[in-house]
Amino acid sequence: MFSKLRSLIFKIDPEIAHTLAIKSLKLNLIGNIFDENKGDLMFKSTLFGEIIDNPIGIAAGFDKNAEVYNPLFKLGFGFVEVGTITPLEQYGNSKPRIFRLVEDQALINRLGFNNLGSENVSSRVRSNLPKGLLGINIGPNKDTKGRLNDYLIGLRAFHDIAKYITVNISSPNTENLRNFHDETRFEELMNVIEKEKIRLKTKIPIVVKISPDILDNQIYLISDILIKYKVSAIIISNTTEGSREKLINISKHQKGGLSGKPLEEKSNQLIAKFYDLLKGKIEIIGVGGVDSGKSAYEKFSAGASYVQLYTGMVFQGPNIVGKIKKELKELLIRDGVVNYREIIGKNHI
Repeated sequence: MFSKLRSLIFKIDPEIAHTLAIKSLKLNLIGNIFDENKGDLMFKSTLFGEIIDNPIGIAAGFDKNAEVYNPLFKLGFGFVEVGTITPLEQYGNSKPRIFRLVEDQALINRLGFNNLGSENVSSRVRSNLPKGLLGINIGPNKDTKGRLNDYLIGLRAFHDIAKYITVNISSPNTENLRNFHDETRFEELMNVIEKEKIRLKTKIPIVVKISPDILDNQIYLISDILIKYKVSAIIISNTTEGSREKLINISKHQKGGLSGKPLEEKSNQLIAKFYDLLKGKIEIIGVGGVDSGKSAYEKFSAGASYVQLYTGMVFQGPNIVGKIKKELKELLIRDGVVNYREIIGKNHI
């Protein structure tokens, strides 16, 4: 059905199309998704102590206000991450702010953490309990006087209802947010979060989402701090401000973060570098260009234990999890693999 509607959908402004997709999921207008590999032991895994059906998650950015996480579980996602949520409601950047690069299977966005704020989202999740593993992605307001405190507000709001909290330091669309990749600022952030966890008496897993545009020396520094503070996982990676040289679409020079297929190789290389340094002490969630069994296989082989996607669903449709699992299963059977976890870090052996 999606393949028949795709050309029509792609004539609609990308942000309007996204709003319609959210409404369709809320109203259950998307039919039942057939997944012949649901419950297949080949994809079973554990994430933060919870058994999940498969290692394919939806990345933050799709369900910004935690409106459709349960319908997303019905689409087959093994875990769902919502947000980014800021303490106070904010509109984000001016429109237009999403650009669909069809020839490149990519998106450029400069949304700027548009969301309804932590109080609204917290209330919604508490009144509609998740039917799967839900992560909540938090960040600071654009005009805040204290970014460190904004992260703590997010931690306080969601530590008792999320299965994990992602600290987003990597969006290119909030000015100077990526400064948190600097050693001193990153350590300060991890330190205050650790102290707040102790104060709240919570063991909520903390995940950090990083930029793909960091320098090699930052990889070493970030890895050391992640290990020091026993961070549960790292998401590699957010959108990139670079990688425009080979793009075809006329929107390629729009300001914002680039996601989708052009990010795939860059993400895989970064995953491999962190995998070598983290040595299994911290889980890696791979993001960037995941839209097929082959692309997921390559993320696992590079060192990711789980993957997330968003742009892939824009181009492949709501049955993308079933599609990935079907193709991935063929590759795993070819390799004589019983469970996908056997290929994690395969490229490093």
